[in-house]
Amino acid sequence: MSEAGSSPSTPGRPSPRTIELPTRETAAPATAIGRWFLCGGRLDEPEAVERGYPWYKVVCLTGVDYFSTLAYQPGIALLAAGLLAPAATLVLVAVTLFAALPVYAAVAKRSYVGQGSIAMLENLLEGWKSKIFVLVLLGFAATDFVITMTLSAADAARHAVANPFLHPYFGNAQFSLTTLLLLILAIVFFIGFREAINLAVAIVVPFLLLNLVVLFAGLWHILQHPEVITQWRYAMLAHAPHNNWAGMLLISAILFPKLALGLSGFETGVSVMPLVEGEEEDADRATPLGRIRNTRKMLALAAIIMGFYLVLSSFVTTLLIPPSAYAANGPAAGRAVAYLAQQMFGNLFGTLFDLSTILILWFAGASAMAGLISLIPRYLPRFGMAPRWVAYRRPMVAVLLVADLLVTMAFRANVEAQGGAYATGVLVLILSAAIAVTIAFWREFLHDRQARSLPLTLFFGAAVLVFIYTLIDNVIERPDGVIISTIFIFTILTFSALSRYQRAKELRVAGLEFVDEASAGMWPNLVAKKVNLVPCHTSGASYRRRKADDIHRNFRVTGPLAFLHVNLLDNRSEFICRLRVSVRQEGQHYVIEVWGAVAIANTIAFITELIDPASLFIMLSGRNMMEQSLRYLFWGEGEVGMLVYTILVHYWEWTGKTLDRPTLFLTTA
Repeated sequence: MSEAGSSPSTPGRPSPRTIELPTRETAAPATAIGRWFLCGGRLDEPEAVERGYPWYKVVCLTGVDYFSTLAYQPGIALLAAGLLAPAATLVLVAVTLFAALPVYAAVAKRSYVGQGSIAMLENLLEGWKSKIFVLVLLGFAATDFVITMTLSAADAARHAVANPFLHPYFGNAQFSLTTLLLLILAIVFFIGFREAINLAVAIVVPFLLLNLVVLFAGLWHILQHPEVITQWRYAMLAHAPHNNWAGMLLISAILFPKLALGLSGFETGVSVMPLVEGEEEDADRATPLGRIRNTRKMLALAAIIMGFYLVLSSFVTTLLIPPSAYAANGPAAGRAVAYLAQQMFGNLFGTLFDLSTILILWFAGASAMAGLISLIPRYLPRFGMAPRWVAYRRPMVAVLLVADLLVTMAFRANVEAQGGAYATGVLVLILSAAIAVTIAFWREFLHDRQARSLPLTLFFGAAVLVFIYTLIDNVIERPDGVIISTIFIFTILTFSALSRYQRAKELRVAGLEFVDEASAGMWPNLVAKKVNLVPCHTSGASYRRRKADDIHRNFRVTGPLAFLHVNLLDNRSEFICRLRVSVRQEGQHYVIEVWGAVAIANTIAFITELIDPASLFIMLSGRNMMEQSLRYLFWGEGEVGMLVYTILVHYWEWTGKTLDRPTLFLTTA
């Protein structure tokens, strides 16, 4: 809605083609605290990106989420797969390069404004099915991003308390340090945080270089002691069925879902697409092909870098770290590469490595916070399923801080315990992306019968099956992820339903636009007590004549009548709409036809407030009120008369309009 409304035109002046009204939802808060919380632009309004950045720099921005998993992924792989961690990691990398990467390359082409796979599924479905599905996906997305913040903070705290130089300052207070990091993150966002490409580069590049130094040093040590490889190979084959490589690969394929955290980061990759610099020709194209190509390069580079580091780190840590060290509560638990850094280079280099790791983990939490406070406001306020403050940064940060603290307390800042919830959120988002791409290609095949669409549909359908298997295995192994996601989904659905109910008395109209100049020119003849407004459930001329006769026979009214007929959108699940209006004269009376409404009662109230008629005829159906209320809530229909009265009184109370209200007449339909 507009922040400043336009009042109807006065006689003698041409009427504007569009008219809007101020509402409680667009007004400034009355208190200083309220204004502080709601300062800044709305998060549900798209921001123009002032400049783009080279794709090879933007890869660092998505990398703070993706690459930061190197801090704990090798340790998790060791716990999950043991000696088979390198083979299971190879399967994970194959799934990344040949399933996840193609899926998100297709998403980048179809959702290039940064809304990702959730927006694709919203557009592929319709009505309430689309809304409910999006809310469920938002629950899993909330799980993904919130656990990214809590798990990253917990792992950063673990690196701090395990470091010999930092341990005297922090002791064993991992939980307290995790909480402190989350509070600092929230304070930074309260003050105002904008992701900076250069800062991401300054964090990611040193982190990757330090990891490369440690891993190459470990690899060199292994090459200097080839017996380590021989011992690992025999021990690994001993655990494989029939002592052969085929059995080892089979077990690795079964084990790889436990390593699913290594798939995180793709959804972040498409969310930063607006920052990717395209080509000069993009300005003249309906679809920014240059930006799409560069985003695909960015995703491919991130996947290749991550695949290289995952394979190398799993191989080196498996061969060099004894099981007792990476076991639960061991010195290498959740920090396998950092453990090697201290063992091979000493505490000074190890402290530098830990500080770099802590920084990227903290920035990963910041990236997740920024992603979530831009994702949720894109949907819930537009659906009418959130109060107005959800569209602003500071209230959202406060809510997310509470969620972070609750999750941290529930898991006691344990990294491994949160891995299941994190993997569940990641896998559901990737699965939804694969499903959206598969449906998109299938529809393209049905529409154009292109030769390449059917094989691509089958390919992405196979990717869907892979991710379904991965998700099911993860859920069976670690059901806590589904429990946490269910809590988020239930919370979102509950508050969405309550918000939709609470906001039902809003006008729910963003403004109106006249269909032609004739309608705009006739509008001044209606406003300021010049007509009596008569909403009609039909647009027939014979009905209007009968209604006019009934009104003049039973009521004392003077002046012409303005008959109002509202046409609803097919998709009544939308919350706010922009109307199209035509006005014509019919004898001494007027006919107002409205298109594009989402609720009849709210539209009548909006038109009434714009026209300010001498009188308004409210028609009552006399049907069951509970049934009519449900019809109104879901389909915008129902007991229109009483709802119009309720909405108008609600609006008049906010505007302070106590005098000069229109006379209300109750009639039967």
